[in-house]
Amino acid sequence: MSAATKLKVGIVGLGAIGGGVHVPILKDLDRVEVVGVCDTVKEKADKYAAELQTQAYYHVVDLFDESGLEAIIIAVPHYDHAAIAIEAFERGIHVLCEKPIAVHVNDAKAIIAAYEKAKAKQPELIFGIMFQERTLPFHRKLKEIVASGELGRLMRVTWVNTKWFRSQLYFDSGDWRATWAGEGGGILTNQCPHNLDLYQWLFGMPSHIHGFAHIGKYHNIEVEDEVTAYFEHENGMIGHFIVTTAESPGTNRMEIVGEFGNLIFENDKIIINKGRASMIEHIYDTPTKFENIETWYTEVPVNLNVPHNHPYVMERFISAIENGDESLLIAHGTEGINGLTLANSIMLSSFNKTTIELPIDADAYESKLEELIKSSKYKKNSVASVVEEDMSSSFSKG
Repeated sequence: MSAATKLKVGIVGLGAIGGGVHVPILKDLDRVEVVGVCDTVKEKADKYAAELQTQAYYHVVDLFDESGLEAIIIAVPHYDHAAIAIEAFERGIHVLCEKPIAVHVNDAKAIIAAYEKAKAKQPELIFGIMFQERTLPFHRKLKEIVASGELGRLMRVTWVNTKWFRSQLYFDSGDWRATWAGEGGGILTNQCPHNLDLYQWLFGMPSHIHGFAHIGKYHNIEVEDEVTAYFEHENGMIGHFIVTTAESPGTNRMEIVGEFGNLIFENDKIIINKGRASMIEHIYDTPTKFENIETWYTEVPVNLNVPHNHPYVMERFISAIENGDESLLIAHGTEGINGLTLANSIMLSSFNKTTIELPIDADAYESKLEELIKSSKYKKNSVASVVEEDMSSSFSKG
């Protein structure tokens, strides 16, 4: 499409993210025409339609049928991502989906299959996912360092990210929260899709996963609130991933160990202790029994003045459509299956008390999830009540 022609955009889901984050972004974008907003809660749809001076819809099919939209932003609860994305692709509509791509891998596969089928007929079709954490300055720098090979062969990654404190009041604020039927999982499904995406973006997918997930250990909930995972990669690197919603003040510390030293990312600082030689070679070459390699301490400069976060992801999505160039996306939608695979594998490993070898048996996880849904306390209504909240304090500031 021509950049001079405004892209006709619709948004479905007007909760804390859709209404609180995406609506203000769209309001300030001259390159788009918002042709409709949709939410099953009439008051929400009416409120944001008035703010954007557009049409309110109360069912997504009406938004598709009547608005004339060319691109849709999906910000509904996780379980509904698949149905809406698939419908959009069947209609030849561009999609920007909030995280996670889906609740389980089979749904993600169905979305990707629908996209690929539609793209075969419409090569310019764009599919993006809102992985804004990739754009944050410190995360960009981590990617640059890892990709450069400066640390040599990677040996270990340990990421302790426990700055996800949530009170019981938070979970009680919506009957759908932290339930298998309403949300599909706990910290791995709600808080950590970005972290899991960043892990695979930086280090690739592991070959084997062993997970330990504690269900309602600290909260009165039916899903996981503390997780420790162990990853093994084909190249020999091991990874640890430790998260919880119970710790206060919590920790966010990543250690990356390579043969030429280590990197520590914590408290908005990246520190590299660079070795003058390979520690793998040093093990065999040194004439001493205990002497470490000489290392040099460096605090890595990070340019904070770069475009980032949700607005930048949105702008790149629009540019990809305008230019027919999916390489402009911050994250291609199909990449969403990777972090989801990690989450599903951790949980399946924990449930079965066994190591999962990738690719995951997606049917086995879906079957377990269906079993959990049957015993879930949440019973989905056709119109759910959603509590308005300021979610800004829960976003990463990296």
